[in-house]
Amino acid sequence: MSTQPYRTALVTGASSGIGAAIVGRLQQAGITVHAVARDKDRLARLAEDTGCVPHALSVADHAAIAALAEEIEIDILVNNAGQSRTGNITNTTPDDIDALIDVNLRAVLHLTNLIVPGMVRRDRGHVVNISSIAGHYAFAGGNTVYHATKAGVHSLSQQLRCDLYGSHIRVTEISPARVETEVFGRLIGDMAEAKRRFFDEYDSLLPADIADSVAFAVLAPQRMNVSFMEVLPTMQVVGGLNFAKKTPGAA
Repeated sequence: MSTQPYRTALVTGASSGIGAAIVGRLQQAGITVHAVARDKDRLARLAEDTGCVPHALSVADHAAIAALAEEIEIDILVNNAGQSRTGNITNTTPDDIDALIDVNLRAVLHLTNLIVPGMVRRDRGHVVNISSIAGHYAFAGGNTVYHATKAGVHSLSQQLRCDLYGSHIRVTEISPARVETEVFGRLIGDMAEAKRRFFDEYDSLLPADIADSVAFAVLAPQRMNVSFMEVLPTMQVVGGLNFAKKTPGAA
């Protein structure tokens, strides 16, 4: 018989990839999952496959998210929804900056602000933030705004533990490296090319690996908080140092 106290979860970015895998994994654990994403058709298929409760809305729609938070009691909040862009700060657009901040950081803050007070009142809950190694490491080719938003999620996770000190509410940050999802295809506008370039010759993580990581943290004994988990493919490393050569004729 399970001794874990959680009955309900809310997972954002749930229609595909990591989010869909998390929904399925938590449903398997006997938790009723409210799946949030914009794609109504994909959510309907996910609900049919897993038994989750679908909510077709954008995490950037604060009014809709606030209304949902009023309707349901949530034990586990999984902040998974995210976007990225190509390029860096020298060639990004104001719209890209706003979109990444709205989805990757602002929505996470709003959802946390809406859901956590109920957890505090019940003294029961778990916040799981899916960040990225981009929030901890700088590397060439990464989108500057994406890195900044994920660093914000990391800082939020750390501070939230301080805010909840003395309660039985746990906070977990899971920071994946390369995972085989559609995000790369969306970035370059060609799913087949993304598969060839990023996955065919690499043994990347799969969405199920991150879902299992979430389940490990959530289903751990209540005395145990998995505060931070960095999940990398075995053949991928982080860090590194680049040194540009002098420009000819430079002083």
